[in-house]
Amino acid sequence: MSREFIRFALAGGIAAAANILSRWSLSSFIRFEIAVVIAYLIGMAVAFVLTRQFVFARSDRRVQSEAMRFVLVNLVALAQVWIVSVGLAEWVLPWLGIVWQKDLIAHVVGVISPIATSYLGHKKFTFG
Repeated sequence: MSREFIRFALAGGIAAAANILSRWSLSSFIRFEIAVVIAYLIGMAVAFVLTRQFVFARSDRRVQSEAMRFVLVNLVALAQVWIVSVGLAEWVLPWLGIVWQKDLIAHVVGVISPIATSYLGHKKFTFG
């Protein structure tokens, strides 16, 4: 495992914590499915700042270009996070008889799910 990937995972872990904590807060007054999307955007903003600052070497692109590319990679990841989170919370976990904290469990698994694809997307496309 490269040092770069470890830095990416650490930055992603901090962003994931921001994502999960904000989803937990948002879920107290909006639907889970919507909270997942809004929380993802909050986590994505945290991830961009940390990833740009601490993970990858600076590219020759302007920050706006990197930000747009970051968003594009994360739109793919958002679809993955949403499908995994909602799929687990609504169908898989109840089918398995897991109802205690099913939203939290589903969301944590969903947020973790795109780590490899996001790393490659950002390494090759966003900051490459």
